[in-house]
Amino acid sequence: MADSLCRMCHFSPKATSQTVQDRGKWGSKKEFILSAAGAIIGLGNVWRFPYLCYKNGGGAFFIPYMLFLAVCGIPLFTLEIALGQYTSQGGIMCWRKICPLFEGIGYASQIIIFYGCVSYIVILAWAFLYLFSSISGELPWATCNNTWNSDSCVVLNNLNATVNWTLPVNASSSVTEFWQRRVLNISTGIEVLGNIHWELSLYLLLAWMICYFCVWKGVRSTGKASYVTATFPFIMLVVLFLRGMTLPGAFHGIKYYLYPNPARLADPQVWIDAGTQIFYSYAICLGCLTTLGSYNKYNNNCYRDSFYLCLLNSGTSFISGFAIFSILGYMSQKQGVDISLVAESGPGLVFIVYPQAVTLLPWPQVWSVCFFVMIILLGIDGQFIGLESFITSLSDVYPSQIRKGFRRELLLMLICVFGYTVGLLLVSQAGAYILQIFDHYVCSGPTLLLMAIFQSVVIGWIYGADRFCDNIEDMIGYKPLSLIKYCWLYGTPLICSGTLVFLFLKYTPMKFNNSYVYPWWAYCIGWFLAMSSLMMIPAIMVRKLSKAKGTLWQRLKMTSQPADDFPVMPKRIASLSASHAGGQDKAAMCNEMAIL
Repeated sequence: MADSLCRMCHFSPKATSQTVQDRGKWGSKKEFILSAAGAIIGLGNVWRFPYLCYKNGGGAFFIPYMLFLAVCGIPLFTLEIALGQYTSQGGIMCWRKICPLFEGIGYASQIIIFYGCVSYIVILAWAFLYLFSSISGELPWATCNNTWNSDSCVVLNNLNATVNWTLPVNASSSVTEFWQRRVLNISTGIEVLGNIHWELSLYLLLAWMICYFCVWKGVRSTGKASYVTATFPFIMLVVLFLRGMTLPGAFHGIKYYLYPNPARLADPQVWIDAGTQIFYSYAICLGCLTTLGSYNKYNNNCYRDSFYLCLLNSGTSFISGFAIFSILGYMSQKQGVDISLVAESGPGLVFIVYPQAVTLLPWPQVWSVCFFVMIILLGIDGQFIGLESFITSLSDVYPSQIRKGFRRELLLMLICVFGYTVGLLLVSQAGAYILQIFDHYVCSGPTLLLMAIFQSVVIGWIYGADRFCDNIEDMIGYKPLSLIKYCWLYGTPLICSGTLVFLFLKYTPMKFNNSYVYPWWAYCIGWFLAMSSLMMIPAIMVRKLSKAKGTLWQRLKMTSQPADDFPVMPKRIASLSASHAGGQDKAAMCNEMAIL
């Protein structure tokens, strides 16, 4: 009786259930939690947050950080997880279901994911080179007796910290030379592409192969892989934290990390750094979270999960600061220099500062292996989750073409081969310059802020914040906090808009290592990459409006409504079906469902 009533109102739970079965589900709740944790906890927690905290006022930095977390981070994180779970669709189809006019948000997010997969995987190639170089009798970056070293090479460990010393003019440390001359073999500029580093190209191939086999069976293999890739980095982080806290000078480093300087809060850049860190580390506005949520059971408490995952992410960033700065404090004391001279952010921390630090520890090879295994697993986790999101979104758009037989595996292989081929540019001598273009223009900053504004406006104002809260209530049994709803309506779009305006007002051309100025055409490439994703939003809007019928206003209203086959609160419909099981009030039931 319930099925016949639902068919009368153009809704078929049976058909929806069949579609869900074709996509698959997580094998257990643990697989979802671990996969989501792997997607959001990555290199940014290790190399970006601790440095930003130290740079922007220590403990005082937590004030803007927590504000952005409450107003932007948690609301958007909850929005994406809940949207995926409610629609059971990936990053593209979920927007087509709730608001076809803004389907371009999904395409834009997937383009950003693809750019990120192609560019950030080169970091794994670097980490693999360091890992395999660590398995030797002596760490190669601890000496100046290698073929890549110059005459001005200096081993910092051989300098006596008990006396005053200065580096010779134009001298460079052995660790820096290993990074610049052995790993990067960097050219004089992006215009000098140079040769492809054959060893890095093999490590890049290894990274792509690992990601392929983590994703090739869909959610089944992704969930199983997360048991290793998401848990082992936590173990390594705890080990490094415990070891770092026992080193002499550790508390000196912790003081620099956390000592509050409230005066820094008067600097607007501190607030901008806090906001960009939230977007950088929470994987929001990329469609990954939507894809992960789409494999949940309908009644999973995604609201509670979102809070726990956000707490885990920020907690990991906080603990990473202790692990990193305790070792930097030891390094500062050992070399007799101020900690500001050894504290760096980004690749400099992972591939220069920490390798230098492990040379000062007993059994340096062991600590080096532990650290770079952690870096590799952190990177692989985010990489294959992004790849899973990309292939899931495509298979949701073209289910009959991709989900049959081995077509999904073949398409995934073609994507990996194409990504690897493009990635060869990033392991050339100009690769570091190209990577910075991707990082600066595509995968952070204005692009993600605009995506956040679009998402919150569509959910809050077009689809309706109250309606979406009702959807969440239908899934978990209660509505989210009113604060979350008002963040979708006002807080997130206003904060993101203000941050975006400030970024444009303070815009300065990107430089490499604060010295190299890119040629004009490199900036054009960067802006083209950024706009290639964002332009999908107005392009799809024009396409949808051109296909609709009626006046412009009628077309806008029609394309802003949820799709006809959108599942409207299945739990509520099931309840209505049961209440009208006698069959006397079929018309009343259909009217109630129409209201829903």
